[in-house]
Amino acid sequence: MSFLTTLSNSCTLQSSLFCAQKPNPLSLKTSILPTHVGNKIVYQPLRHNKVFSRNRSVGKIEASLKWEKGYKNVEVFSKEHLAVSLAYDVAQLSTKFTRERGAFTVALSGGSLIKYLRKLVDSPYAETIDWSKWHVFWADERVVPKDDLESNYKLAKDGFLSKVPIPPLNVYSIDDSLPADGAADTYETTLRRLVTSNVIASTNGLPKFDLMLLGMGPDGHVASLFPGHPLLNEDKKWVSFLNDSPKQPPKRITFTFPVINASSNVAMVVTGAGKSTAVYTALEDDAKTVELPVEKVSPYEGELKWYLDKGAASKLFKE
Repeated sequence: MSFLTTLSNSCTLQSSLFCAQKPNPLSLKTSILPTHVGNKIVYQPLRHNKVFSRNRSVGKIEASLKWEKGYKNVEVFSKEHLAVSLAYDVAQLSTKFTRERGAFTVALSGGSLIKYLRKLVDSPYAETIDWSKWHVFWADERVVPKDDLESNYKLAKDGFLSKVPIPPLNVYSIDDSLPADGAADTYETTLRRLVTSNVIASTNGLPKFDLMLLGMGPDGHVASLFPGHPLLNEDKKWVSFLNDSPKQPPKRITFTFPVINASSNVAMVVTGAGKSTAVYTALEDDAKTVELPVEKVSPYEGELKWYLDKGAASKLFKE
């Protein structure tokens, strides 16, 4: 991928440091994940220390980078502004689905994702989001006790859930007293019950989460769907399990790709230079011989948006 450096340009920014867009015929028209920079890509370091507003210009920029080969819904931020933008987008989706359906269903994953939800526990979101309508799930979970440091539930509880008033009954953790296969079956039964009661929307016989928040590993795995693993091709179960995860701990449950891709909105939050090779391979490397798991994330009717920090995006451009 090549970029052209243009100097002495004046431009304004309302949402992000970087946004690449091109038409996508599969995009869900009702999705409100922002796509407002148009067909040009602008990279701009933000130079203000005050409260960030999605509707306020950050002023004159002396240099910019234009991406010649664009992608729809790919944005690159500083780490701080990634959290700001993600909070804004999640709050907008919460309002939309709460008004339309009376519920907002969110699936989380583990890793560094949770810390990027931190702005949601601050003003104005802490006071304005209708937390009573949230229903929280896990796209994957380690089969360990809930107080274990490896638990995605513990990570989410300590960093996010304990700071907002989501009703405990609306937080759907796995039954960690069961083996991995039993925990997966029980979790799928829970999803099916909630689809039947219309808490979770559905499409084509699959649960349709309002928002799926995913991270990506350096090897390109998402949820607990790892390169070369047979679960990459699972298309019958909603929730499956593995006892042989290449990343510790070995016992896990995970949503399968049909469930991930049935979502209305998927946010792919990827940070750190250690993931830059996988980001480049997924978004730009046409010569690759092996498809990464993250490349199988392709919502059937919904919207996929990538939130990258500058480290994760570092191999996508050359100065």
